[in-house]
Amino acid sequence: MLFYCVRHGQSLYNAEGRIQGQSGSGLSELGRRQSQAAAQVLCDQPIDAVYSSPLQRAMETAEAIAAALDLPIRTEPRLMEINAGILQNQIRADLERLYTIPVREALAGKANVHRPKDNCGPTIRGLQELDEWLGSGRWDVIHFNFGLHDLRNIEGKHQVPLDAYEKNLRQITERLKKTGAALIWCSTTPVPEGCEPGRKAGDEVAFNAAAKKIMDENHVAIDDLCAFARPRLKDIQMPKNVHFTAEGSKGLAGQVAKSILAALAARKH
Repeated sequence: MLFYCVRHGQSLYNAEGRIQGQSGSGLSELGRRQSQAAAQVLCDQPIDAVYSSPLQRAMETAEAIAAALDLPIRTEPRLMEINAGILQNQIRADLERLYTIPVREALAGKANVHRPKDNCGPTIRGLQELDEWLGSGRWDVIHFNFGLHDLRNIEGKHQVPLDAYEKNLRQITERLKKTGAALIWCSTTPVPEGCEPGRKAGDEVAFNAAAKKIMDENHVAIDDLCAFARPRLKDIQMPKNVHFTAEGSKGLAGQVAKSILAALAARKH
């Protein structure tokens, strides 16, 4: 038996950078063209049935394919995307700014806080984009982390295997040292039990251990946010999610600000 698995076309939420989960977002104009293209590819195949998630974006994709095959659509709720809870409908960039804004507030009048405009992602992206992120300016302190994207599971394997993560992070650390800035490594915060598919609780332990080894060898200070967050997860972390609540972000920001102020004070002596 042969199955054709087709992802829905671009949705309006995809185009806006929103987290959709089980919310009802239809297709964008591009998504409709993509669905028609998929239908053209599949129309001559010996397909007997079309199954679809009942979510709008999936149904609109299936409608184009089913029409080309002259078949009805059979809805199957088990094909639905997971519920993203309170993250649904949120713009990803806004979630990322939840971490930056409280740090800026905590350091107002003491330090100017900058960050790359996009999520830095895994170490493989860091290697590709680091020079652009650093630019040509002078940096006093660089507080950095990679981990949660590296340990994401794709088809049963980490997006970046642990040995590759260690190799990449060594190169990133060496590049950052050349800036002359005081470096602060931030440990990867805990992946909770029951987290969304793609991450496994406890995977951060091995990645943090590899990172600590590198930082110790390079005499880089460590801001252990993992240790700070772990005993407080029920109070500061979103349920079954690697993100933190607004109050949780403020708590983490306080720790980050302390480490940055300590580094700035040390540079004055």
